[in-house]
Amino acid sequence: MKTEEREREKQTNKAMIRDYLLLGVTLTFAATVLLIFPDRLDIVTTTSWDYFLEMMMILPAVMVVMGLFAVWVSKETIVKYLGESSGIKGIFLAILVGALPTGPLYVAFPMASSLLKKGARISNIVIFLSAWACIKLPQELVELQFLGLKFMLSRLVLTILFVTLMGVSIEWMIKWSDKKTSNSTGGENGAGI
Repeated sequence: MKTEEREREKQTNKAMIRDYLLLGVTLTFAATVLLIFPDRLDIVTTTSWDYFLEMMMILPAVMVVMGLFAVWVSKETIVKYLGESSGIKGIFLAILVGALPTGPLYVAFPMASSLLKKGARISNIVIFLSAWACIKLPQELVELQFLGLKFMLSRLVLTILFVTLMGVSIEWMIKWSDKKTSNSTGGENGAGI
């Protein structure tokens, strides 16, 4: 039991170090770009402040919704409808759930993380995020009005097709990578026994 706790603590520490390193690299890059282009400081500051305010207005509501989701939706439900055995219905549900809400994409990431922790397939998570980014029902209606039925249907069908292919491909690559990693780790441990 203590070994598992130590391992979890190690992983948490690694994740924190990675996050701080990424933040440091991003800030260093931003400072370097601003040193090269000092005339852009005002627009960068204004845009950053506006984005920060937008996030502060949206994130509390997202956290409340995530808390309710964690309590109300059981792991069994997620596994049944979006898990490994969900098949085509899981893909369609991921597309539908991703296409219904409107709002910035960063709102979808905590939801995707929660779904993944509750047992959703990786492909369905990728499809959900991609649908959130590319398929919106209000957007489809605007496309229909301004660009016509043929354009809207063509784009929608191709988007759904490629989003699904991308989700399945990413899941396959992650599983292949994990299998390769576990085989190489297992091979080293097995060789020493």
